[in-house]
Amino acid sequence: VLEKVSLVPSGGRTGLSGGACALNYEVVVSFDKMNRFLDFNAIENTVRCQAGVITEELQNYAKTKNLFYPVDFAARGSSQIGGNIATNAGGIKVLRYGLTRDWIASLTVVTGTGDILELNKSLIKNATGYDLRHLFIGSEGTLGFITEATIQLTTPPPPLEVLLLSCENLPQVIETFKLFNSKTKVCAFEMISDKALLKVLESTQLPNPFTAIHPFYIVLEIEKASEEEALKNQQTLEEAFSQGFVTDGLMAQSEQQAKNFWRYREDISESLAKYSPYKNDISVRVSFITEFIAELEKIIHTHYPDWTVVWFGHVGDGNLHLNILRPSGLSKEAFVKECQKVDFEIFTIIKKFNGSISAEHGVGLTKKKFLNFTRSPEEIQILKQIKSIFDPHGIINPGKLV
Repeated sequence: VLEKVSLVPSGGRTGLSGGACALNYEVVVSFDKMNRFLDFNAIENTVRCQAGVITEELQNYAKTKNLFYPVDFAARGSSQIGGNIATNAGGIKVLRYGLTRDWIASLTVVTGTGDILELNKSLIKNATGYDLRHLFIGSEGTLGFITEATIQLTTPPPPLEVLLLSCENLPQVIETFKLFNSKTKVCAFEMISDKALLKVLESTQLPNPFTAIHPFYIVLEIEKASEEEALKNQQTLEEAFSQGFVTDGLMAQSEQQAKNFWRYREDISESLAKYSPYKNDISVRVSFITEFIAELEKIIHTHYPDWTVVWFGHVGDGNLHLNILRPSGLSKEAFVKECQKVDFEIFTIIKKFNGSISAEHGVGLTKKKFLNFTRSPEEIQILKQIKSIFDPHGIINPGKLV
C-alpha cells in the first residue's frame, strides 16, 4: 500500500544547494549502508554497485582491477556515487573524460509510485526510444531514488605531467588553455586567483611556489604517453612563455610535488571555510569567461567595494566558483541577506551570456527560484510534467529543483 510519505534521499551530504535538506518533516532516507560492490564484469569492464558507495572507494576498486574511474573532485572521500549521479557530478577531469553521465551503463531506480525500473541494462546500443536512464542522471532525487548503478570503467591513464603556471591577466589564462588544448592532451586545467592562493598559503603553510604573487595561476595536467608527447609538452610550455601567455612556471619533478601543486587548488574551499563564504557555482562558454568575469566583478565592487571576492574553477570547461568572503564584524545572517540582494544581478548576467546558474552542484533549494535564468518557461513546465509522471503524489524529494 502506498502511504504517500514524503522522502528525502541523503548521500554523502557534500552538496551545496540544499538538495538533501528536509524542511517539512519529510523522512530522510540515508544510503550510507547501501555501500556494497555487487558484481564485476571483466569482459565489459563494468562494476555494479549500490548507491551509497563512496566515490573514492569506487576509484580504488577500479585500481584493484587495473582499471580507472575518471570522475574526480575534492569531495571524493565522502561523496557517494548515488549523489554523484543525481547531480551529474563533473570535477577536475571533465576535459578529458566528461561528466558522470558518460560513465553510467545502467541504473536501478525506485519511482514515487514504488515502481522499480531497470534502465538500459548496460547495453551499449539500445535504440528503443527515450533513454530514461539519462532523466535520472542530474534529476537531484526528484523523480525517484537511485539504488544501484552499473559503472563503466576504463584503462588507466598514461603517465601525467602536472604543471603550475602563472599569468598576469585572465586573457592570458584563456590563451594558455587554447594553446595547450590544441597541442597537448589536457586532462585538467584549473584556474586559481591570487586571493585564493594566498588563503591556501595562510591556511596550509605550504610554500609560495614562486618568488612573487601573480594575479592568476593554472594547475595543468597533461598526458605523457611517450617521449614524443613529453617533447611536445615541453615545446608547448616554451611557446607559452615566448608568446607572453605565461610569466612563470614549474613542472612537477616528483609525485609529491605534483600532489602539492594540486593542493593549491583542492585546499581552497577548506581554507575559505572560516570566512563563511557566499558561494556561487556558475558556468558560461569558455570563450565568454573574460568578459563575463569583468561584468560580474564590476557589479560586486559597485555594491560591496570593501568585500573580498575569490575566484577559482574549472576554466577549461567554463565552470567558475565565485566566493564572497564574509567581512569580520558582520553576522552570517546579515551577510547572506546582503549577498542575496545581488543574486538577481549576477544571474541576470549569466542569462545574458546563456550560462548556467549551477554548473555542477545542482539547483536544490538554494537556486530553485532562479531556475528561470537558465531554463525557459517552456522547459520548466516540461520538467514539472516529467516529475508528475514519475512522482504523481509529489513525495520524492519535494520542493527541490522545480
